[in-house]
Amino acid sequence: MPKDTDYYANPTDIPAGTLAELLLDAVEEHGDRPAYGGPGDSGLSYAEVQDHARRGAGALRRLGLGRGERAAILSENRLEWALADWSCLAAGVADVPIYSTLPPYQVAYILEDSGAALVFVSDAEQLAKVRAAAAGLTHDIRIVVFDPTAAEGDAISWPDFLAMGDDSELSECVAEARQAEPDDVATMIYTSGTTGRPKGVMLTHANLTSNVRATERAIEIGTADSSISFLPLSHVLQRMVDYLLFARGCTVTHGSIETVADDMKRLRPTLLVSVPRLYEKVYQRVQGAAGLKGRLVAWATGVGRRVALCRESGVPPGLWVRMRYAVADRLVFARIREAVGGRLRFFVSGGAALAPEINRFFLGAGVTILEGYGLTETSPVTNVNTLEHFRIGTVGRPVPGTEVRIADDGEILIRGPQVMKGYHGQEEATRAAISEDGWFSTGDIGELSEDGYLSITDRKKDLFKTSGGKYIAPQQIENMLKQCAFVEEALVIGEGRNFPAVLVAPAFERLEAWASEAGIRGERAELVADSGCQEQLQREIFASVEELAPFETPKKIGLIVEPFDVEAGTLTPTQKVRRSAVQAMYAELIETMYRPESLDKTVFVA
Repeated sequence: MPKDTDYYANPTDIPAGTLAELLLDAVEEHGDRPAYGGPGDSGLSYAEVQDHARRGAGALRRLGLGRGERAAILSENRLEWALADWSCLAAGVADVPIYSTLPPYQVAYILEDSGAALVFVSDAEQLAKVRAAAAGLTHDIRIVVFDPTAAEGDAISWPDFLAMGDDSELSECVAEARQAEPDDVATMIYTSGTTGRPKGVMLTHANLTSNVRATERAIEIGTADSSISFLPLSHVLQRMVDYLLFARGCTVTHGSIETVADDMKRLRPTLLVSVPRLYEKVYQRVQGAAGLKGRLVAWATGVGRRVALCRESGVPPGLWVRMRYAVADRLVFARIREAVGGRLRFFVSGGAALAPEINRFFLGAGVTILEGYGLTETSPVTNVNTLEHFRIGTVGRPVPGTEVRIADDGEILIRGPQVMKGYHGQEEATRAAISEDGWFSTGDIGELSEDGYLSITDRKKDLFKTSGGKYIAPQQIENMLKQCAFVEEALVIGEGRNFPAVLVAPAFERLEAWASEAGIRGERAELVADSGCQEQLQREIFASVEELAPFETPKKIGLIVEPFDVEAGTLTPTQKVRRSAVQAMYAELIETMYRPESLDKTVFVA
């Protein structure tokens, strides 16, 4: 018999629907309200979005793309991305988003595998990429360029593309859009893949609309809310959230992860979805303060943590704590809230595990982060904390209509209307991922509380065993390390070795401040080579993991100068670490750390 904590369900009937209906219903309800706006977006009302979708759908038909065919989108987040998406949905064309950071050979693979007959690109750089990719395709492909000045040759500019559909009737567009069936494939998203070749995840209208409806029941969102769409729209998390915001009558401005810090101050959003890297960077920047300011931050952090723990437990803080908190809030925390716009109701965090202490730091600062969980194959949300049901260290309870089960080996299994139709052209992989009774194997290891809160332990494939037979869960250790103010990036290694070690990219802003106080000068490569800096890093790093069991405590530290990066191939476009790529890049350093003659040395430099 399964234990009580092996299974938890949130039974709710989520009506099957389509994204085309979501578009039409939102336009009918919110007509003249601003759907998209702000710097970078020209600003469009809901009614104007529908008009663009009408013209775009008409243009797709003029170019010969019918219901069930595919069009790719290779672009950074921008207004035209969303309009191209709505155009495809109105025409019954399944779109295939492609990360703008991918090289031509990967673009070629996705275009070939998906059979896309048309591709939308953002600018001259992406146009050149597609031209290089198209040379190896077995089928012809049309190209539409969002930037009118970049269109050349047989490429069609975005304004000319829309003009092709000028004569299409709204009534015909609406009738065509309503022909969509819930089980039709709405989009095909290729997994960014930390390992192996990308697979095309087929998500239906029902998958995505059920996730929109389930999430809006879990988290209250209204027409007064606004947000910045800065995670890649090529990933399903930002895209589903944008559908949700559109359905609720909100205003969305498109941005990027490079500009989001400035965008938050200027646009003052009320909610934002991000991956943990944003919160980690803010935390590290605050904790990296040195001197008197650093001591003030450390004191305020301790006060904030006590208040956060009181909020978690539901016990009001005492008078003395409240008095100290008022001072900490005025001197430190108010500035953090102002830095994220001053109006933020909450963040949503997804894509990877968020360290509990970082979440607790933000909660103490008066900034709520609702951590959730999901995968591309689950459209993506399966679990999320809410303002009413909130537990740090977990990803919350299942969203309405979702079941969660823990397999005998600890793997998290999901069943619900958001589970994908399958992998395009890969029936064997689909059968391996989804059981005959509908359970999707996530590849993640986790635990369920009796009241349904899910905790993620690690990726099943990331767990490794030392030569002594001890299993190591690296993500938990890495999250502890990233709470250290001196650590920017951390990756724990040790598969088949006699002890774990860690590769660390230092938080150089903090290290440089410490080095300056210690009278040490130099470039970054010189700092990591300096014995004084190494001793300080060693102290701070080992102090951050002192609560670990001896067998899981890293024994060696490998210092690297460059942080993990998408362009370098060490991060996926969704900001997940490519563990195998990092280990391959620093293979020589790793071998040096484990050589017998290195036993007496602790810190190594790449």
